[in-house]
Amino acid sequence: MPSVYLKSSATAALLLGLATPAFAQDSLCGGAGNNGIWIGGDEAASDIATTDDYREQMALVLGGNEYVSLFQVSETTQVRVEAAGRGSGDTVIDLLDSGGSIIVSDDDSGGDGASRAELELVAGTYCMAMRSYDGGPMTAFVRVGREEHEPLTLGMEGVIREISGSCADAVPFGALGETATASASQTPFWSFTISENMPVTITAENENADPLITLFDGDETYIAENDDFDGLNARIDLSGGLAPGTYCLGVDALNDEQAPITVSIDTYDPEEALLSLYSQGELAPPLDGSIPVTDLGVLQSRTRQDVPGSLDTTWFSLDFESAGLLVVEAIGGGGSDPWPVVYDDLGRQIGQNDDYGEGLDSLVMARVQPGTYIIGVRQYEAGQGFIRLLAERYIRAE
Repeated sequence: MPSVYLKSSATAALLLGLATPAFAQDSLCGGAGNNGIWIGGDEAASDIATTDDYREQMALVLGGNEYVSLFQVSETTQVRVEAAGRGSGDTVIDLLDSGGSIIVSDDDSGGDGASRAELELVAGTYCMAMRSYDGGPMTAFVRVGREEHEPLTLGMEGVIREISGSCADAVPFGALGETATASASQTPFWSFTISENMPVTITAENENADPLITLFDGDETYIAENDDFDGLNARIDLSGGLAPGTYCLGVDALNDEQAPITVSIDTYDPEEALLSLYSQGELAPPLDGSIPVTDLGVLQSRTRQDVPGSLDTTWFSLDFESAGLLVVEAIGGGGSDPWPVVYDDLGRQIGQNDDYGEGLDSLVMARVQPGTYIIGVRQYEAGQGFIRLLAERYIRAE
């Protein structure tokens, strides 16, 4: 019987591997992996298809930044990617292909705040980006291996409670492209059928419920899971496609099991997926006018903008004429909870933060070189009020 796995205790043997940056290569994972670290120490030792054991790194995340591990597979391989924070650290991972598209995202599938995903990967180079769920500093371990290698996390063994029923009790969903609404207690499982290989997007929406969705195949084998993709709403993107067959979607509510959850199952749309990532602030928008970005010009000392509170990211750009320190503050007004993020002009994230200090305000600090930087800010959760955005420039004293 398939289960949904919530937070549980985990003990794992941890091995610290030495690694070197991948500075010599350009546009790894669409630029997201340019500052990444080969998880095996170098490119040759990071081929998960041929390695004799898993590969692992210890990652230190500061100021809301991401840690990016690089690996490759030389032939189609079933791969497990994991991240586990030390202490109370709560990890989130995104697995990106060589072009920078997100293949899978995960928050808590490893149990106890750890992240985990298992999937088949074709030959190529991949980037696993790991960050802290709350944007705070964190030390964590990341591991990539095959099915036969020792896992870092408890994963599907970390059972706290099970959804009532099983895929045998699943309610037929209907045609792809439609939506269906029911509470998690009313309909814990939906079934749907695909007649031909196709990429699929699955969403579950109602932040009051805080949905968690888990996808299984016809044999009730785990495929993917997601908790928080867009705020507290859940989403699974299977851009690599699903084979023809019948599938089972488990729906749980981490907050209110009686609240209605709207489920959508549709064909994966790469353009819509990109727009969604821009809206969430998870990907820097292009500076070609296709996404609204307000140009603040050259940052001389400081600039301030008042931004209406919204779950959609509002974007700004500014220019640095010389090396220095960029400080971005997002201050909430009227009960808002701001979430800022900063990228360079190549789309590499250089800073992100949710709550700095004891309040809900946020702070990002980053040493930067001359160039253009993109700042996004949005509400972390639905709420009212505005956000005051402050950007300051500091230079080294002579």
